[in-house]
Amino acid sequence: MPMSLAQAREVLARANRIIANEGVLDAFGHVTMRHPHDPGRYLMSRSRGPELVQAEDILEFTLNSKPLKPPTARIYSERVIHGEIYKARPEVMAVCHHHAASMLPFCVTSMKLKPLYHLGATMGTQVPIWDSRHDFGNTNLLVAKPEEGASLARALGPHWTVLMRRHGATVAGRSLEELTFRTIYTARNAAAQIQAEMLGAGLEPLNDEETELAGEFNLQPGPVARAWEYWSVRLDKAEGNWPPRQRAATKKRVAANPRKAAAKKSPAKRKR
Repeated sequence: MPMSLAQAREVLARANRIIANEGVLDAFGHVTMRHPHDPGRYLMSRSRGPELVQAEDILEFTLNSKPLKPPTARIYSERVIHGEIYKARPEVMAVCHHHAASMLPFCVTSMKLKPLYHLGATMGTQVPIWDSRHDFGNTNLLVAKPEEGASLARALGPHWTVLMRRHGATVAGRSLEELTFRTIYTARNAAAQIQAEMLGAGLEPLNDEETELAGEFNLQPGPVARAWEYWSVRLDKAEGNWPPRQRAATKKRVAANPRKAAAKKSPAKRKR
C-alpha cells in the first residue's frame, strides 16, 4: 500500500537528518523523493541545513522544479538537479546532492572513483564526472538553471552516481532507503580509496561482475532495511529520542509522582 503524503514527508525529513548524522551532508546539500501518488511531482524541504529538516518543511514541486504553492520560506536554488533527473529517469524515486569531504578529491583530480569493497559496490560500475564548463563555460558552479540540471542528468545517464567538477556529487536511487544506503556507502568507499592510495601498494578494486553481483545483493530489501534501522536508531540517539520505552516510562513515573521525581533529580535540595 503506498504511503500517505504525511508519511512521505516524515520519512524524507528523516532521510535528510540520517545522511547528515552519518557525516555526508552538512549545512549544504539536499535529499528529495518522488511524490508517492504523482510521478510528475517531487518532495523537497525548504532551504535549511539537512540536519534540521522536519516534516513540516517539506514542499511539493513539479518536475520543472516549480513549487505547487507560493513558498512562504526560501527554497533551494539547486532544486533543478532533482527535477531534471526525475524527468530523465522514471525509475528514480529519490535523489541526494551533497559535498562530502571524501568525495571532493575525486572532483578536483583525474583519479577515478572505484568500488573497493562489497558495500561500496552500490555506487555502480561507473561513476561519470560532469564538467559544467563543457556546456556553459565558466559559472559560479551552482546548478540553478533548468538547462544546467538537464546537462547533469545527461551526464548521470543510466548510472547511479555522478561527480561534479569542483563541486560535489549527486546520487540517485529506486527508493529513498536505497538512496540513503548508496549515498552513505559511496562516501565511505571514497574515504577508503583515499586511504588505500596512501599505502602506495597499488589499488585492487572490484571488477565489473563483482560490482554488479555485490551491488545487487546489498540492495535487496533485507540489507537495506537493516541499515536503515541502524542509522535511524543512531539518529534517535543523537536527537535524544532513544530508548523510547525508557523515555516513556520516565514520563509516566514523573506524571504519577512529580514531587518524588524532582527529589531524586535534586538531592541537594531534598537535604535542605
